[in-house]
Amino acid sequence: MYRSRLDGKLDDITLEFLSSISDDSVIAQYDILGSQAHTLMLLENKIINKQDAAKILNALEKIKKENISEESDAEDVHELIESLVIKKAGKEAGGKMHTARSRNDQVALDIRMKIRDDINMVCFCLNQTIETLIDLAGKNHEVIMPLYTHMQQAQVGLFSHFLLAYADALFRDLDRFYVAYGRVNESPLGAGPVGGTSIPIDRQSTAKMLGFKGLVENSIDATTSRDFVAEYIGNAAILMTNLSRMAEDFVIWSTSEFSFVELSDKFTSSSSVMPQKKNPDVLELIRGKTAQVIGYHMAVLSNLKGLPSGYNRDLQQVKASIWPTSKIIISSLLVVNSLLKTMEVNEKKLRQAIDSGYSISLDIAEALVRKGIPFRNAHKIVGNLVQIASNSKKSLSTLPLEEIKTVIHDNEIEAKELHKIIQSTTPEYSLEIRKSQGSAGKHEQQRMIENRKRKVEAYMTGTNKRTNEVRASLEILNNSVMSLIKNTS
Repeated sequence: MYRSRLDGKLDDITLEFLSSISDDSVIAQYDILGSQAHTLMLLENKIINKQDAAKILNALEKIKKENISEESDAEDVHELIESLVIKKAGKEAGGKMHTARSRNDQVALDIRMKIRDDINMVCFCLNQTIETLIDLAGKNHEVIMPLYTHMQQAQVGLFSHFLLAYADALFRDLDRFYVAYGRVNESPLGAGPVGGTSIPIDRQSTAKMLGFKGLVENSIDATTSRDFVAEYIGNAAILMTNLSRMAEDFVIWSTSEFSFVELSDKFTSSSSVMPQKKNPDVLELIRGKTAQVIGYHMAVLSNLKGLPSGYNRDLQQVKASIWPTSKIIISSLLVVNSLLKTMEVNEKKLRQAIDSGYSISLDIAEALVRKGIPFRNAHKIVGNLVQIASNSKKSLSTLPLEEIKTVIHDNEIEAKELHKIIQSTTPEYSLEIRKSQGSAGKHEQQRMIENRKRKVEAYMTGTNKRTNEVRASLEILNNSVMSLIKNTS
């Protein structure tokens, strides 16, 4: 339809190579909505008459209900929809729909509308997952566990503290998407092919009808830029990286060697030959899909890095990275949320891990510091105690007074007093006196849990507001369309 300047049709192989129809079904409904708003704007500004507008809008309403992913000679969904409108409304009316716009501003519009909806959905899913982590933290705020560095036991902690760490990481993901929404929610429609139009259109009108808060004003920027896509998929890659880290922890902790957590049968699979197996396939797929999203991000950046200003057909390939990214991050959040809700925490195993290790060593050293001993000296004393205990396969609390005496030099502390400190420094006592803000101390857990609950409520309120604003604008658009069709028929 668009080959006015060129001779003949494209051959089948070339058409298949050029066509983006297979990627465009996702944005077909957005393209129709954009076309409806554009048509109403043309009518408002007396660029087309009421009868032609009604015919176009009536055709678009019919196309909404059809399967438009059928094979076609069209290069893309924009051409396909326009050809269907012309077929239904006639060329005299349907041929006016494309007045004062280009496929270049159309596709930018459709992508922004799709990503805008996806961001709101991601924000809802993130809120739910964070809320589940916070609820679990509340239920496990007294469950003692070892905290790790280098996969070695480091300090005594609480399972709630571990869960809140991931809740906070996901809060940052949520904030990245939440803030990016404002940069996505700007309309490029009316920018034309690259330099605007001489026809007296009203870009603000179409933006308002489609629920946008403003315009991508510069027509080159509006049609050329896909940095908002790179930002969206970049945010998705960071989110998936955080989910992958969480998945890795639970993969390790669900092994028989750890048995810290038990995954529900719903989120595991068995072996085809080994009947005892309970494989954490869902968590492993989270890790695998993370690599896939990172790949999509690299594909977008690689596509954009060398493009000159103005629309280039290379940008067609960007869409192929957006849709699967959205599907992966939304489905991953849904499945992780369900997995967390059904996961069982093995409190007994977590406690056994603490009792068999030396995670209270720093707490003993800090007790010595409170006695006036320089930290580096306290570090050496406790380090020597751990070496003795480890060599003799004992816990620190079972070391006899004679062995404790061997690590004391310069009469910094009496052996009996050090022995008393070791005996009194239990995991419970350690977590009771730990006071630093954001620590694994018991009192900090309650404060942080309540604080995070309020954050979830605030983000949920904001996301609901944004979703309802877009929905309300599109309902007004739909009512205007239906009213015009009814009153003109």
